[in-house]
Amino acid sequence: MSNIEQTLSIIKPDAVERNLENEIKQIFKKNGFSILKEKKIQIEKSEAEKFYKVHETKPFYDDLCSYLSSGPIVAMVLEKKNAVLANRELMGATNPKDAEEGTIRKKYGISIDKNSIHGSDSVENAKIEINFFFNV
Repeated sequence: MSNIEQTLSIIKPDAVERNLENEIKQIFKKNGFSILKEKKIQIEKSEAEKFYKVHETKPFYDDLCSYLSSGPIVAMVLEKKNAVLANRELMGATNPKDAEEGTIRKKYGISIDKNSIHGSDSVENAKIEINFFFNV
């Protein structure tokens, strides 16, 4: 069994605003990911609230939803062996200050809120998140 997985990645508003989409996509490609689908969209706050529903009890929920809906984002379906874990490792820690050298968040993240990228945290959530943006 090859463990080829799909995961969702979102290039967040702070990175789109700084025109980093192509650089970030190149990092994924260099690391063996295939980008199966992608779209640049701007979502409403109500959509962000649905997307981040798993965090609704957390203190940062409202800010997170406001931020994700504050500008255009690029949603992508990535595929490779063990994609969920590989993407989490490539993204780096949520707080760019704690992220390892060479990770996307270390390189581009501005703050714990504006950390440039989102990635699914499990295979189950990846399915839900991909369906949210791409209705598969």
